[in-house]
Amino acid sequence: MALAGIELRYLVDKISEQVQGYYISNIYGITKDSILFKLHHTEKDDLFMMISTSGVWLTAVKIDQMEPNRLLKRLRSDLLRLKLKKIEQIGAERIAYFTFEGFGKEFVLVGEFFGDGNILLCNNEMKILALQHSIDVRHRKLSVGLEYVQPPNSGLDIFNLKESDFDELKTTDLVAAKWFGRTLGLPKKYVEAVFEIAEIDRKKIGNLLSQEETKKIFETVKKIISDVVSGNHDAVIIRNEKTEVLPLKLGKLEGEITQVNSFIEGLDTVFTENIVEKGKSVQTSGSDKKIKELQTQISEQEKAIEMVKERSKNITNVANSLFEMVSKGIISIEDNKSQEILAKNNAKLVNEKGISLIVVQDEKIKINTQSPLQSIASILFNEAKKQSGAISSIQAVKEKTEKKLEKFQSKTEAEKDLFVVTEIRKKNWYERYRWFFTTDGYLTIGGRDAASNSAVIRKHLDKDDKIFHGDIFGSPFFILKNAENAPDTSMNEIAHATVCFSRAWREGMYGVSAYWVHPEQVKKSAPSGEFLPKGSFTIEGQRNFIKSDTLRLAVGIIPIDDDYVLTCGPPEPIKKNSLCYAIIEPHGLEMAECAKKIRIEFSKLFEDITRKINIDEFVRALPPGKSQIITVGLGDSQNQNIIDNEFD
Repeated sequence: MALAGIELRYLVDKISEQVQGYYISNIYGITKDSILFKLHHTEKDDLFMMISTSGVWLTAVKIDQMEPNRLLKRLRSDLLRLKLKKIEQIGAERIAYFTFEGFGKEFVLVGEFFGDGNILLCNNEMKILALQHSIDVRHRKLSVGLEYVQPPNSGLDIFNLKESDFDELKTTDLVAAKWFGRTLGLPKKYVEAVFEIAEIDRKKIGNLLSQEETKKIFETVKKIISDVVSGNHDAVIIRNEKTEVLPLKLGKLEGEITQVNSFIEGLDTVFTENIVEKGKSVQTSGSDKKIKELQTQISEQEKAIEMVKERSKNITNVANSLFEMVSKGIISIEDNKSQEILAKNNAKLVNEKGISLIVVQDEKIKINTQSPLQSIASILFNEAKKQSGAISSIQAVKEKTEKKLEKFQSKTEAEKDLFVVTEIRKKNWYERYRWFFTTDGYLTIGGRDAASNSAVIRKHLDKDDKIFHGDIFGSPFFILKNAENAPDTSMNEIAHATVCFSRAWREGMYGVSAYWVHPEQVKKSAPSGEFLPKGSFTIEGQRNFIKSDTLRLAVGIIPIDDDYVLTCGPPEPIKKNSLCYAIIEPHGLEMAECAKKIRIEFSKLFEDITRKINIDEFVRALPPGKSQIITVGLGDSQNQNIIDNEFD
């Protein structure tokens, strides 16, 4: 299925509305033709935008990587953490520019959604930095280092049609539908729908159309374009010889028709199916290729075994022939009669660079021609035995290869169709921040950075809450929600978390205190003549200090709303509320490595649940800085005794 230019205009406008204020928090390569962008906003839910050679859409699913994407490394290097400034369509073409900016840089990602499609990364002067595939045709050339050149204009500006633009239709001797396809660049499905809705024969020659018919066609075209672009949709998925999604019910529809809530939702369904099917095809062909490689290896190993067996047998026969020589009174290997007997056994005596050799089936065996024939026979028997030993080695390698082959061949169709699409869960509002539930069941949220630190206070602070801050520069704010009667256990846990998520963790500073205050003590503006950095506030009045003697946190998988989410907090509440947990302390592994190790350990306990949680979520849960795993165990929500496994 290919996007129409009018469909792309709707997508660009719709997606642009939703991504305002978002930045790129991660980029995933799904296939060589598809890239998934994770968009993050400090105050809104994450969005996932797929850009492929088929088009662009917001998706509700996460697809596992199926094949390498050559652009991924460069895109991550240049675009991560940059803000998505704008999305724009180039005229009526099936081309979109995605402009990213931040840190004094600006990049433009170009998506070409026609033909085989293309994805290109350019700088702000439209110089190509990377692209999916180069192009060298008559009207343009695309490769790294060149300036991006758009394809030639394909016809009329379909978004600014005038009735006079159809004057040519009245004079052409082309079939009306063919003129439409060439002039307006509308796909066949739209062209046919225009004539069906207008109730005019599309095969009619253009210059035979009446003034009234031409006007009716013009008005129908304008109405369809307006409905598609404005979002006045009645979207459906049609499945017949091929599957496609239409924003409107165009003319007569044949096949299995499914109503969808929106055109973007329909695109997500159809394009995702296409990506998954293509990915599975790639994976299957990869498995088939591996199977053929292993079968070829086994065949070669079997040939090698037979060849070595034959060689060992021939060497043994030659050795036995030496005893035949002795029985005939021959005493020297150099005797002419010896040469005749060797020849009958497909062997010969040669001399290479002064070294005497017996050659048996291309195997060269060094001998001393002056030695008795019995001694030479003994050398040959030893060589035959050595060859037999090689057979055992080759056989062992062959058995390993056969086990590999059996492993690939034993994959059932169900295993080949492994669930590679995960629905993106709609997160609770508090999951945008650091969060956990205390042992007493109170919700607490904290800032991750200056922006979310500010949002925690400005957007989520209520009169019954308590605010926590570490007695150290570089501390987040934490809020204990509905904390009017909160017990000391919860207060101590939040003070502990506030210290652990501060600069104290990165620098291993033990013995730091946190303090709490009431909402009315927090002033959101600086005193007159002073300046407050973003994420900072003024605290007035008494501060209530709570000392944290240790730096220790726990990462855990928590069951919430019939799903499982990852969080991090003080060990006791995480143990109580989790399926499984990992206790960590400062120093040790970098965040990414520690996250991978925790994910591996959780997979040993709950593989199906853990594999649905992306590695990025594990990284996001950890405190900034290095961490080391101390203990991994089962949480109390398992209704089992905690089983701890000590780490070195």
